Amino acid sequence: MTAVAVRISATGLYTPPQSVSNAELVTAFNDYVALFNAENAKAIEDGAIEPLQPSSTEFIEKASGIKSRYVVDKKGVLDPRRMAPMIAARADGEISVLAEIAVAAAKDAMKKADLQPADIDGVICAASNMQRAYPAMAVEVQAALGIEGFAFDMNVACASAAFGIETALGLIRAGSKRILMVNPEICTAHLNFRNRDCHFIFGDVATAVIVERADAAPTGEAWEIVSTRLKTVFSNNIRNNFGFMNHCERETGAAPDAQNTWNTDKLFVQQGRKVFKDVVPMVGDMIAAHLVDNGFAAGEVKRLWLHQANLSMNELIAKRVYGREATRAEAPNILDEYANTSSAGSIIAFHKHRADLSVGDVGVISGFGAGYSAGSVIVRRIA
Repeated sequence: MTAVAVRISATGLYTPPQSVSNAELVTAFNDYVALFNAENAKAIEDGAIEPLQPSSTEFIEKASGIKSRYVVDKKGVLDPRRMAPMIAARADGEISVLAEIAVAAAKDAMKKADLQPADIDGVICAASNMQRAYPAMAVEVQAALGIEGFAFDMNVACASAAFGIETALGLIRAGSKRILMVNPEICTAHLNFRNRDCHFIFGDVATAVIVERADAAPTGEAWEIVSTRLKTVFSNNIRNNFGFMNHCERETGAAPDAQNTWNTDKLFVQQGRKVFKDVVPMVGDMIAAHLVDNGFAAGEVKRLWLHQANLSMNELIAKRVYGREATRAEAPNILDEYANTSSAGSIIAFHKHRADLSVGDVGVISGFGAGYSAGSVIVRRIA
């Protein structure tokens, strides 16, 4: 029995209106370092604790390739006595922040594909962090858009979009006609801006992808999903321990201080060098094998839309796939403007860097990250 042909018909993007440059971020971080060292001068002098070291724009760009990032709140991030976005709680009757930016990206995609809510059967919210456990963010997005059918959340960290596309493909082959997948990422909310090794990594954004049966009424541009491949290998080298059980860990009678420092160890943390060493060969070899297994030579691949975590990492993965240094056109970079946006990164690259490809051209969308998790989606432009 021949599998149902499936295509991507549109993508959408929501970019927050505020951005933070490396220079602004470094100024805030170094102000915090000065405050910390001054307030702990005696302990530092006695050797009880080590003084914090300042950051620099040169260090950030060399380590990551990042130059700026979009954020949902700039003021709180740049306040050296806070260093976290200020996101006010909303009443249960109001749309949540994560759902709101997902809806904005979804509307962008639906407009491009000339689709109405009645044209969509289901919604997947695939992201690295959900604003809450339940009700599902996807169901809230579904309701806000007026879509009937079903919706659910899924989390595979930075690989969530690739896994979401695979899940949408499976749902369509099981009988659905069209699936909307959204990737809302407020990554600054789970980032410890007081950690020099990672304070610069993340930004905020939301993306959307419409996946549909290839025999649906044509809506314009279309990308056939040729094949998908997923891989997971357990690792603690990227971890986020923030969750519903954290409030159970404090001693009886203990209260969090004004800065909530008791839970900063629950935020994003990684062993960057180990991640780099492990993930580059894992992902590069997975994509290369995926292409070979589907009859594609590396030279036939016009573009790699890779997860945007680290510029050097992407360059080395692309080199493993092509067997040579890739051009910027072959492996586009959006890190300099958006920073790492977790699951949304590869979709931003696909959204912004595909218009110049012709019918028949082949590319790969790939997300990878904590887990370790990795996904490879081979696509071919068909319209």
